[in-house]
Amino acid sequence: MSTASNITSVPTRLDGKVIAVAGASGPAGQAVLRRLAAAGATVIGADIDQQRLDSALAAVRTAVPGAKVSGQVIDLLDPQEVHDWADHLEAEHGHVDGLLHLVGGWRGSKTFFESRIDDWDFLHDTVVRTLQHTSLAFQPALVRSPAGRYAMVSAAAAHKPTAGGAAYAAAKAATEAWTLAMADSFAKETTAADGTPTAAAAILVIKALVSPEMRAEKPNAKFAGFTDTADLADTLAGLWDRPAAELNGQQLWLTAR
Repeated sequence: MSTASNITSVPTRLDGKVIAVAGASGPAGQAVLRRLAAAGATVIGADIDQQRLDSALAAVRTAVPGAKVSGQVIDLLDPQEVHDWADHLEAEHGHVDGLLHLVGGWRGSKTFFESRIDDWDFLHDTVVRTLQHTSLAFQPALVRSPAGRYAMVSAAAAHKPTAGGAAYAAAKAATEAWTLAMADSFAKETTAADGTPTAAAAILVIKALVSPEMRAEKPNAKFAGFTDTADLADTLAGLWDRPAAELNGQQLWLTAR
């Protein structure tokens, strides 16, 4: 299990990278902001709630003195707002090298018959539609970047749905398919001087996430198969260590298959 103390030993291999994080104020978002900032990246977090976003940014600045981190209140269900955000970041910084999509949600039922269509409606918006908007808005900038990376967090449930988790599994499966289509666009539209792709879209597959706060609240819980938010952050930061051709379109499993 990773700990917050690992932050101080992170190499600054992301200097010069401009990386946007959607869903920045949640436990995963905060861990990722800290990890990227500690590695020297310029990090821009987005969230729909100003107070939560301000709190997350303040925590990062405390943990990482000198962090190049800022935030923007964005409604990810508004496609024009997301496109404007992407355009603004590229205009301000000259390039955007990554969008990490950490927006999620869960709804489920006890049995398949009790599945509620309004659960699907909720997940369609929070899980699927938000990812569609960020991927469409940032794809052109990531194509133009010499090292563009797009990543989303999926769930093992998408690969083995349970009876009561039909809506959630279907939503995650949809986002995986959409991300793989984006990966295909990168393979066709981005090439370096040697002919290899420069941008990649990757899928991180987890069972569920666990934060240090969750472990502190339930010290006797095992959280079997869960992925620590710090480990998720390490994996996301490491995307720029891998060649785009090797990474593009891959499912990176952070839990047992």
